[in-house]
Amino acid sequence: MAESQDVNTLKRRGRRRLVGSITLVLAAVIVLPWIFDPQPRQTPPVSVRIPNEDESAFKPKAVPKPAPPRTEPATSEPKPEPKPEPEPKPEARAPDAAERARAEAALANAQFVVPVGAYAEPEGVVAKLKAAKIPHYTEPVATSQGTVTRVRAGPYATRDAAERALKRIKALGFKPGSVTTRS
Repeated sequence: MAESQDVNTLKRRGRRRLVGSITLVLAAVIVLPWIFDPQPRQTPPVSVRIPNEDESAFKPKAVPKPAPPRTEPATSEPKPEPKPEPEPKPEARAPDAAERARAEAALANAQFVVPVGAYAEPEGVVAKLKAAKIPHYTEPVATSQGTVTRVRAGPYATRDAAERALKRIKALGFKPGSVTTRS
């Protein structure tokens, strides 16, 4: 009887070992190819179309103002009219006539410019460009949030000269756009 128990125990151990080895082989066949995949799975390319500057003008989307919560009860009394906000003084924003004339005269012959950025307060940017002796001009642009001033370096007669200016502007710490032709 002891001998039949040993045989049954050996058979059970053998079955367990067989099931364990089959499990390991299946795991190796299924999991290892995922781990050692020679080519990663590729996602389909994403198509992004950025319009050229010549195609259309920049039109920022207007952000709607949230309506204030209504907390007061409705009454028959007339509400006071809201006071209009004071507009910024045009003298402080508009470039002086001499700078405008210089910019228009310079733009008559040049072709390439480097967009430095659009700023609500461009005085610091203009001062840095003047200190670095980089030719520049400004243009006021009306947006939905108010008037901003577009600052551009140039104009330059060649793309090479504009590329050199682009490098100098980056060295000043700005993040300018790429060299464009003046339209």
